[in-house]
Amino acid sequence: MTDDAPELRASDADRERVAEVLRDAVAEGRLDMEEFEERLEATYKARTYGELAPITRDLPSAGVTPPVISLIKEPEGDGSWAGRIVGGEGSSPWAVAVMSGFQRRGRWTMPKRFNCFAFWGGGEIDLREANFADREVEINCVAIMGGLNVIVPPGVEVVVRGIGIMGGFDHTQAGVPGDPGAPRVILSGFAFWGGVGVERKVTRAERLRLKEERRQEKLDRRAAMRDLHSTFRDEVEGAHRKMLDGHRDLRRAHHEERREEQRERRDARREERHRRRYED
Repeated sequence: MTDDAPELRASDADRERVAEVLRDAVAEGRLDMEEFEERLEATYKARTYGELAPITRDLPSAGVTPPVISLIKEPEGDGSWAGRIVGGEGSSPWAVAVMSGFQRRGRWTMPKRFNCFAFWGGGEIDLREANFADREVEINCVAIMGGLNVIVPPGVEVVVRGIGIMGGFDHTQAGVPGDPGAPRVILSGFAFWGGVGVERKVTRAERLRLKEERRQEKLDRRAAMRDLHSTFRDEVEGAHRKMLDGHRDLRRAHHEERREEQRERRDARREERHRRRYED
């Protein structure tokens, strides 16, 4: 653990690495369940490196290596599948939940084979932001009166080979074709009075991006409708003005015709009077 900068804020990945050390310690008998639960609670409540450091300080380095937290932000990949298949051994090869829970999420490297066990507990393996040690990876799940949930991003092919007895493996995402170059995730193992679920979700950042796109599209549609209504209103007003102008012109022409007829009748009566006067 980093001691030279204890005031720096710890990330979720930092806390998860400390939690992994504690799970290894309880599996090897170095901690009992009460100590494990107390330290695990303190781990997830920790906000800085200084709060995380004492949690694993008394655990020996032989067999259990304390996590090394880098203070240098590593550059992120380009997001392509080729850039996310990085090789190597992976960040964590196994996880155990005995009357408790575990999570693997965020930026981590999925090994070629990941073993997980849940007894009266639950676990979550989130691969949406993970890198992959190989093009094809396997998650071996054993769920006994517990539950395990695997979250994969769109484009990843899922193959389910697990067996369930009074329990089951979720096959809803099996058979969905993967993207070219995307990893292939194989789910194997055993479920007894428990279950292994599979969900396909986008990342939070992608979800926010799609939400913003939908919001912008809605604003664009509203703006287009306002423009259309404004144009329609202008056209209707223009047509109405033309109709009124035409009606006024028609009435004016009608009045001119009537006045002309009246003048002609007056002139005719005047001529008739003059004619009778001269005849008399």
